[in-house]
Amino acid sequence: MLNARDDEVSRLDDAMASSADRDVLSTNVKPVNYDISLHDLELGGKFSYKGKVQIELQINIKTKAITVNAYQLSIQEVQFVYNGGDSQPAFDISYDEKSQRTTFTFSEDISPTQNGLLIINFTGTMNNSMAGFYRSKYKPTVEPSKSVPMEGDDHCMFSTQFESCDARRAFPCFDEPNLKATFDFSIEIPEDLCALSNMPQKETKAGKEGFKVVSFERSPVMSTYLLAWAFGDFEYVEDFTQRKYNGKPLPVRVYTTKGLKEQALFGLQNASKVVDYFSELFGIDYPLPKLDLLAVHEFSHGAMENWGLITYRTTAILFDEQRSAAKYKNRVAYVVAHELAHQWFGNLVTMDWWSELWLNEGFATWVGWLAIDHLYPEFQVWCQFVTEAMQTAQQLDSLRASHPIEVPVKDALEIDQIFDAISYLKGSSVIRMLSNHLGVDVFIRGVSEYLKAHRHGNATTNDLWAALSKASGKDVNAFMDPWIKKIGFPVLIVAEEPGQIGVRQSRFLSTGDVKAEEDDTLWWIPLGLRTSSKAEKDAAMALTSKEETVRDVDEGFYKLNSNQTGFYRVNYPPARLAQMGVDNDKLSTEDKIGLIADAGALAISGDATTASLLTFLSALSSETNNAYVKRNLRPNISLITSHSVWSQMIASLNNIRSIFAENNAVADGLKKFTLKLVSQATETIGWDFKPGEDYLTGQLRALLISTAGSAGHTATVDEAKSRFQRYLTGDSTAIHPSLRLAIFRINVAEGGKEAYDSIKQEYLKTTSIDGKEICLQALGRVQTKELINDFLDFQFSDHVKVQDVHSGSMALAANSKARDTLWHYIKDHWDEVYGKLSGNFVVLDRYLKNSLQKFASHEKEKDIATFFQDKDQKGFDRGLVQVSDTVRGNANYKERDEDLLLEWLKTHDYTSG
Repeated sequence: MLNARDDEVSRLDDAMASSADRDVLSTNVKPVNYDISLHDLELGGKFSYKGKVQIELQINIKTKAITVNAYQLSIQEVQFVYNGGDSQPAFDISYDEKSQRTTFTFSEDISPTQNGLLIINFTGTMNNSMAGFYRSKYKPTVEPSKSVPMEGDDHCMFSTQFESCDARRAFPCFDEPNLKATFDFSIEIPEDLCALSNMPQKETKAGKEGFKVVSFERSPVMSTYLLAWAFGDFEYVEDFTQRKYNGKPLPVRVYTTKGLKEQALFGLQNASKVVDYFSELFGIDYPLPKLDLLAVHEFSHGAMENWGLITYRTTAILFDEQRSAAKYKNRVAYVVAHELAHQWFGNLVTMDWWSELWLNEGFATWVGWLAIDHLYPEFQVWCQFVTEAMQTAQQLDSLRASHPIEVPVKDALEIDQIFDAISYLKGSSVIRMLSNHLGVDVFIRGVSEYLKAHRHGNATTNDLWAALSKASGKDVNAFMDPWIKKIGFPVLIVAEEPGQIGVRQSRFLSTGDVKAEEDDTLWWIPLGLRTSSKAEKDAAMALTSKEETVRDVDEGFYKLNSNQTGFYRVNYPPARLAQMGVDNDKLSTEDKIGLIADAGALAISGDATTASLLTFLSALSSETNNAYVKRNLRPNISLITSHSVWSQMIASLNNIRSIFAENNAVADGLKKFTLKLVSQATETIGWDFKPGEDYLTGQLRALLISTAGSAGHTATVDEAKSRFQRYLTGDSTAIHPSLRLAIFRINVAEGGKEAYDSIKQEYLKTTSIDGKEICLQALGRVQTKELINDFLDFQFSDHVKVQDVHSGSMALAANSKARDTLWHYIKDHWDEVYGKLSGNFVVLDRYLKNSLQKFASHEKEKDIATFFQDKDQKGFDRGLVQVSDTVRGNANYKERDEDLLLEWLKTHDYTSG
C-alpha cells in the first residue's frame, strides 16, 4: 500500500508521462481550494470588476515559479503566503498570450514542505462574448428592479460560461479538468438583485452603500469549468423531489428574469422527476444540497451543466403552454435531462482530459433520451433519436474530415471544435449499440460501478470499459476499441444467394471514393438480423471479419440492423429495398427510418442511386395512403405512420431537391414527386388541433403542411395565406402556435416584400420565447436578391443577438435561391461577419458550417477554399475542411446521378424536361 506522499508521487509520474501528448500546466503545484471574491463591479460603461482569489496550493516540487491560466485579465499583485504566516511577493509577472498562461516568479524557493496560499488581485470585464463572466441583454416583460443595469435600451443580467477553457477569463486559475479543487465564492452586488452559485448561500452582509456581499457554501471537489455564478433581477419557481436526500426532499428551482417564471413550470416539473430517476438509476444520490436551473438570455450553446447551477438558453428551459410551439416541449424535456445526467457523468466523475470529452457528452446524450422515454413514452424518442441524432452523426462521420470519438487533443484551446456531432451523437449512438448488446440493465449496472469507483475524481474510457466488462462478463474493450479510437463507420454490402446472404464491411464515405489505406478498420458489427419467421435470428450474431456468409435466411423477408441499433449503414440489392417498401408492415418505425436514410446516403456516395430511394419512398407512401382509404378514419399516429418516418422521408427528399435545384427540369420533377408524396396525408390530417390529440400527431401536421406548402399544394398555400392575413389583422387564434413556422414560411416564400416585412415586424414585437427563432427561420425563405440582402443586413444589425445569427443564415443556405447571395455577402462583409461572431469561436464555426455546406459545385468548393486560404482560421479550420468535404461529395453526386434521375422522373411522368 502506498502512503499519501508516495501515492502523490505516483500520480505525478503518470501526469508527467502523459504530458508529452498534452500541453498542460506544470505539475510542481496542485490547487486544493479557491476562495474567490468579486467586488467594485462597474454596472455600465466598461463593465469591469475587481477580484481577489486565494488559492490553497499543495507544493509537489521545489519551485520559484508558479504558472496559472489567465485570459483578458489584468493582474495587479501576487504573493505567496506560507502556512506559517510568512509571505513573499512575486517579483515578476509574465504573460504568454498564445497559451493564455501567466507565470509568477518568486525570489526564494517554495519547497514541498511549505504548502500555502497563492493570493492574486486582479481586474476583469463582464464581457458580451457569451464566455467567461459575461452579460446578457434582454427586454423586461414587467417593471424591473431599480438597480438593473442597462446597455442602450436593453437591461442586463450576468452569468458565467466556463466550459471548456473560459474560467481563466473570469479569474486566474489552474484551468484543466483533472486539477480539481473545492471553491468558496462571494460577490458584491446591488441590494435589490439576486446572486446564485453552485452551492447555497452561506451569508449576506452589507457592502458599500446600496450593495450587499453574498457568500456561498464551499463546493465539493470539482473542475474549474463546472464553477458558476450569476446575478440579476431574478425570480423563481420551486418544487421538491419525491425522494429524500440526507433525510429531506431536495429543493429544485428554476430562476428567470422577472416576468418569466410561469414559463419555467414545465422545466421545473421535469427537473425534479429526472433527479429522482437518475439517483435511482445510478444507485447514487444527487450529491449537492440544492439544484438551481437558470434561464440566460444570451447563450452560445443550448445549456451548461454547472454543478448545482445549470444554465440554459431560454428556448431550452422555458415553455408557455398557450403560446409556445409544441416541439419546444420536447426540447425542454430533453435538454433538462441531458444536463442533469452530467451531474453524475461529468461532474461527479470527470474525464481525465479533453480527448475523452465523449465520456461526458456521449453518455449524457444517451441517458438523457433514456430519461425522456421513461417520462414520456408517447414521444417515441428512440424513433426521434434515429432520425435526428444518428443521422446527424453519420452525416459528419462519413467525411474524411471527421475525427474519432476519442480524439487526440494536445492543446485544450483546440477543444471547442470537438463539441460536435461525433462527441455527442456518434458517442451516444455507440453507447446505444453497446447497451442493446449487453442489455440496458447490465449496462447501467456497469455504469453505476464506474461512477462509484471514480466519484469526485477523473476517469478514462478504459475505466468505463473495465466496469462494463466486469458487469457483463464480456471483453468490452476488445470489440468497442475501434468504434472509439478509429475514424468513420462501416457500410454492410449485402449479396443475395438462395437461402443465404453474404455481408461485407467497408468504411463508408459520402464521397464514395474510399481508398484501401482508409479501409483497414475491422469493426465489430452486431448484425441484428430480423426475418418474418423470427423477430431476430440471433441477437448475439456479429460480423467480426471483413466478410461472412449468413446461412438459413428467409428469402421472403429479412432485415439487418433490427430497430437501427447499430451504427452502420446497409446496402441492399435494389430489388430487395423496393420489396421492403411493399412489406413495410413487417418493419419497425426505426427500421423504416434507417432504410430511408441509408438509401439517401448511399445515393450520395454512389453506392446506390436516387432512383432506388424514390422507388422505395413511393412504395412506402402508397402503403401509408392505402391505410387511410381502408380505415376511412381521421388519422391517428398509430394508424398512419410515425412522424419520425415522415420526417426522414422529407429530410431525404429536401436534400435531393437542394442538390439538384439548379437543374430546372429535375427540380420541377422532384417538386411534383414531393407534392404527390404528401398531398393525401396533408389533406387527411387537416389544420385543426383536437382536444386530447397526441403530441406526435400535432408535429406531423406541422411537418406535412410546411412540406406541402413548399411543394406548391394549392389548397395549403391558400389556407396559409388566409390564416396569415387574419393573424395580421388581430386574430391571434388564426394560427396555432405549432403552425407558426409552417405558415410564416409559406407566406414569406409566396407573399413577396409585404409578407417579408410583416414577419420582420413580428420578430421585433414578439414576446414569445420561441417567437424570434421561428421568425428568423421563416425569413430565410425569401425569394429575391434584394430581400435576401436586406435580411442579411438585418441579421447583422443590433436587432439580432449573436446567439441567433446562424438561425437565419442556416435557413438561407437551405434556400436554393438564396445560398449564392449568402456566400457573396459573407465574402463582401467578412470583416463585419468576423467582427460580430469571433468573440466566441463556437458561434463563428457554427455559422460558417451552416451557411456553406449546402453547395453542390466543385467551383464553389474551390472558391470557398481560396477565399479563406489567407485568413486566420483559428477556431474554425476544422469546420472549413468539413464544409469542403461535404460540398465536394454533393458535387460528385450531382454530376454522377443527374441524368439518371431525370430519366427516372420522365419515366414516371414527373417531368417532360
